[in-house]
Amino acid sequence: MATRSSDHVLSEFQVLADGCPSRPVLDHVTGRWGTLIMLSLHDGPRRFSEVRRAVGGINDKALSQGLRQLERDGLVTRHASDGFPSRVEYRLTEVGAGMEARLREMVRYLYEQMPTVLQAQAGYDAEHAAAS
Repeated sequence: MATRSSDHVLSEFQVLADGCPSRPVLDHVTGRWGTLIMLSLHDGPRRFSEVRRAVGGINDKALSQGLRQLERDGLVTRHASDGFPSRVEYRLTEVGAGMEARLREMVRYLYEQMPTVLQAQAGYDAEHAAAS
């Protein structure tokens, strides 16, 4: 029965279809910063400044926006502790952790394939430089 329910959910969402609600979530996860933010939370909760330091090149505005989007999508939670000053931490939800594990596997595969990718880029660049 679980398969039937799962099949129904899979047929309900079509990321290639215009207007599918899964499309913006995919963009939040795989956009410029989403993947990197999620990967930075792999080892557990982090404060805003810790995520910023972990994700090289991100600015405060992009980090804040990315965390808000991932929080809205239910992939990250924000926890503010009582006390002064308040300590705010971000962590992956159960769904976010599952997504992050798959992203981490994709990054691992990318690392393995980088020699081939670099070779393809060099070949492309040489071919197109000669054509210019």
